[in-house]
Amino acid sequence: MPSFQFTVRTADLVEESGIVTTESFGDALNAVTEHYSPSEGTTLEIGVRGFPPARYECVLSLNSGRAAWRPSGLLAA
Repeated sequence: MPSFQFTVRTADLVEESGIVTTESFGDALNAVTEHYSPSEGTTLEIGVRGFPPARYECVLSLNSGRAAWRPSGLLAA
């Protein structure tokens, strides 16, 4: 199983950092969300060793009102 390194930040302060081992990237996102209850504006960097991490920002889902991760820092085409 792959190990995903992650860092959760709020206002440029590291709130949580670690490694989660799961079957898939989606499972890793769910595990981090369940362990650390993010609030709107929280950022998450997550990835595997040797590759740049994916960056996400926590937003509130309009449908459920629950926290959800949205890709962050994407360049426009």
